[in-house]
Amino acid sequence: MGHRVLVVDDDPTVSDVVRRYLEQDGCEVRLAADGADGLASVAADTPDLVLLDVMMPGIDGIEVCRRLRRQRPDLPVIMLTALGEEADRVLGLEVGADDYVTRPFSPRELVLRIRSVLRRAAPAAEPPAFLRDGDLTLDTARRLAERDGTPLALTVREFDLLIFLLRHPGRAWSRAELLDKVWGWQFGDQSTVTVHVRRLREKIEPDPAEPRRILTVWGIGYRYEPSGR
Repeated sequence: MGHRVLVVDDDPTVSDVVRRYLEQDGCEVRLAADGADGLASVAADTPDLVLLDVMMPGIDGIEVCRRLRRQRPDLPVIMLTALGEEADRVLGLEVGADDYVTRPFSPRELVLRIRSVLRRAAPAAEPPAFLRDGDLTLDTARRLAERDGTPLALTVREFDLLIFLLRHPGRAWSRAELLDKVWGWQFGDQSTVTVHVRRLREKIEPDPAEPRRILTVWGIGYRYEPSGR
């Protein structure tokens, strides 16, 4: 059986097109016509990934994502946003979306984005591999992160970014480089990186306003500085 994808969109035409392409790719697809229906569907039977439209009547996609993150921080979420609506994309990332696709979109591109997120979300079929920095521990095979023994609720992309930074300490990376290395995008909105760095700092820094691990390198991007403990 393929991956189970829940498509939450109030436009039946878009939902049907997406469903057909995903089914051709081997996915099992469920449809939800609005935010309330989508939340109920996740509660009844959690899918492997949620594809979520931002603009919906009632409970919009941003609020749905916010609620999903409180319940299931590890559930992959991709948001559909209108072309040119940068505020929607940034807000979607702020509340925890792993990725976004802008309308009008190529169904094939959408399938590739979904594959990428699902691939990264899957636990690796390999022996446990641990990365440590002071009170921070990552089990990369099981995709588990802890700080001072307390589990961290990281999204798929947050986990990917943290793994990459821990594996490459002391080097300054531009936002474009991180977008390429972590997201696999040669082109894209670099605010995606900015938002994910901000969210990571909130979870791994004692004081996110005065970060000691993920440092800003002005004019370049970011550098990971090991704690040394």
